[in-house]
Amino acid sequence: SALFQELKASQPFFLMAGPNVIQSEEHCLKMCRQIKAVTDSLGIKLVFKSSFDKANRTSAASFRGPGMEEGLRVLKKVKDTFGVPIITDIHESWQAEQVAQVADIIQIPAFLCRQTDLLVAAAKTGKVIQIKKGQFCAASVMRNSAEKCRHAGEAGVWLRVCGRLCVGGFVRVDDLVVDPRNFVAMRDAGCPVTADVTHALQQPAGRPLEGGGVASGGMRDMIPAIARTAVACGVDGLFMEVHDDPTTSPVDGPTQWPLRHLRRLLVELLAIAGASRGKEDFHLDLSPIKEEDFDPLAVV
Repeated sequence: SALFQELKASQPFFLMAGPNVIQSEEHCLKMCRQIKAVTDSLGIKLVFKSSFDKANRTSAASFRGPGMEEGLRVLKKVKDTFGVPIITDIHESWQAEQVAQVADIIQIPAFLCRQTDLLVAAAKTGKVIQIKKGQFCAASVMRNSAEKCRHAGEAGVWLRVCGRLCVGGFVRVDDLVVDPRNFVAMRDAGCPVTADVTHALQQPAGRPLEGGGVASGGMRDMIPAIARTAVACGVDGLFMEVHDDPTTSPVDGPTQWPLRHLRRLLVELLAIAGASRGKEDFHLDLSPIKEEDFDPLAVV
């Protein structure tokens, strides 16, 4: 699609950003307007992100969102008002066709990244598909998920490292560790790669609740470290959940980036991208070199 090609050609990266979940029409419009003002001023392509249903919450009592019908109405209002592409996720195959009427990109949750029926249903809509890499999957496995979509008729597939409860690396029961090798290894699937720099800092079941039970915690202060690493490695896009008042967010508050600091972080990331050659392959010459031929000042 034209959108797929536009995002793929974005330099040095594009940004998928927005609040984790739709809280209200007013809040979504406000967030898109303010985030877009920042990205427009920096020349960064924006895709607005928010979810209508967080079906994989830790607790059954947790806020999930407004539901599909109301959520899609809000997202369409955002899309029509600001002219931005929309990305949102689906959890059931039957949701794909209806969501595709509004969303430009359909996202597959990390827990569901190998669900064939869901992948095929999403791909058949003809929309761009972003598949979150599950924490239980090696980077090489994601090629198979991408192929399921391609065989169903959709060539525009993105792979996302560090999706919800998902990092390409080591997993503990209460923490996640990002393995930046996956930013490069995922390219083997023949898809552009995005990095989720906010969920990557989630700590599953890391926050005890009063009265018993647990909720997901997070290390918001480490988001810049992951973002710097991802950009230096040459990812095609960044996925970042942003909130104007993250401590009051009903979903994943500990891993949403404060709106007030968005520009500062993006300015730094643009500088890193400008200095890095992360998008280029480093071709190694392993032939022996004679002492008299070695030049310590040569850049080869």
